[in-house]
Amino acid sequence: MIGLDIFSGAGGLSLGAINAGIEVICAIDNDKYSSLTYKFNHPESKVINDDIRKISANGIVPKAPNIIFGGLPCQGFSFSNKLTRNTENEKNSLFEEFVRFVAGNKPRWFLLENVEGIIEFNKGKTVEIIRNEFTKLGYNISDKVLTASDYGVPQNRNRYFLVGNNIGVNFIFPDKEERKITVWEAISDLPKLNNGDKIYELEYNDSSSLTEYQKLMRKNSKTSLQNYVSKNQEYILKRYKHIKQGENWKSIPPKLMSNYANLKNCHSGIYKRLVADKPSIVISNYRKNMLIHPFENRGLSVREAARLQSFPDDFIFQGTLWYIQQQIGNAVPPLLSEKIFKKIIELDKK
Repeated sequence: MIGLDIFSGAGGLSLGAINAGIEVICAIDNDKYSSLTYKFNHPESKVINDDIRKISANGIVPKAPNIIFGGLPCQGFSFSNKLTRNTENEKNSLFEEFVRFVAGNKPRWFLLENVEGIIEFNKGKTVEIIRNEFTKLGYNISDKVLTASDYGVPQNRNRYFLVGNNIGVNFIFPDKEERKITVWEAISDLPKLNNGDKIYELEYNDSSSLTEYQKLMRKNSKTSLQNYVSKNQEYILKRYKHIKQGENWKSIPPKLMSNYANLKNCHSGIYKRLVADKPSIVISNYRKNMLIHPFENRGLSVREAARLQSFPDDFIFQGTLWYIQQQIGNAVPPLLSEKIFKKIIELDKK
C-alpha cells in the first residue's frame, strides 16, 4: 500500500504504517522541527513543510496514495486545553483539509486520529459533521476511542480513531492485548541520569535481564541516545522529594508552593511521579507538567519519554530540547498505529 501522511508531526503514525508494511511516500506538516525529525528518520519519503491549506490535494507525488492518514492538531479539541477549546479556533476546521485530500485522491482507505475530547466537542456535532463528510464521499466508516496501553504501549493514552474505506469492507478495530506494559518494564534498562543532564550517548543500564518490550525498542541500537533532561531549579527539586509514586503536587508542603497564586487551579497531572509497576499517565507536555521519574528526583529524559510513547531507540528527534519534548508529547504512539494499520492491510487483501 502507498501512504500519504498529512499533519504528520514527528512521524508516529508513519512509523507504525511503515512497520506494518506500508510505503509512505510523502508527509506534510507546517512545523519546522517536526518536519526535520520526520526527514531525518524517513529519508526515503518526500517531506513538505508548509501550511496544508496552500498545498494541492493531488499531483504532489508521482504515485497516487491508496491510504491517507493523519493526526489533526488537537489544541481545539483537547480536554487539557480549555482556553482554546471553542468553535472559533481555526485549528478545529483543519479536518476540512483532511476531507479535501481524501476527496482529491479517493484512496481506498483513510485513517484520522485525534484526542478523545473531539467526541464531546461542540456537543458531538463536530464528529457528526466529519462522519457525514466521509459518508458523502462513499466511505464506510468506523470510529472508536482506543487506549494505547491496551495495544502494547506503556502509557494510558486515549485517542480517537476514524477509519474509512471505499471498497465495501466493514472495518473492525484490533482486539485488546491481555497484558499491559509497565513504566519500569519500558525504561529500567536506560541509564541513570541527573537533573539537567544533556548527554547524547550512554551505555545501557543492563543490571538485570531485558524485558521483551526493551528488546523491541533496542532492536536497532547498541547505546541509549538523546539522554536529555530539563534542568529544573533547586526549589523544584525540593518539591520532587515529597512526592511518592502515583502522587502529585498535593503531596508538596504548601510552604514550598508559595509562588502559586491559587493552588485550586493546579491540574491533577502536575508534579506527578510515575508508578513503576503500572503504565504511565499521558505523556503530553511532560516538561510543563513536571512529570517525575519513578525513583529519581528529576524529570523524564527524552529517551525515557520516547520509550513510553513506543518510539524505538534509533529514532532521533531534531530541534532544541523544548521542541523535542513537544514533538514526543504530540505524537501518536507508533506501536498503537502499527496494530491498526496491520488490521487495515489484512482487510484490504480480502
